[in-house]
Amino acid sequence: MKKTRKDPDMLEEYDFSRGVRGKYAKRYAEGTNVVVIDPDVAEYFPDHDSVNESLRGLIAIIQKRRKAKPAARAGTRTARR
Repeated sequence: MKKTRKDPDMLEEYDFSRGVRGKYAKRYAEGTNVVVIDPDVAEYFPDHDSVNESLRGLIAIIQKRRKAKPAARAGTRTARR
């Protein structure tokens, strides 16, 4: 495999002759969120759908806890340690 002179990471076999410059630029500019997760976490999520489903579940739990906290505080007192 030969590498090109201009960029040592680009091999001569790469063919961008039919590539379209900026094809996804608009979509990227509108908002792309790329999150890199650690390998040990990635073992539990085979694809982006499983990650999104899990995060939505976590969001639902957080929202329920936020709604429950003010009501619980108003009616009860907790002992300080």
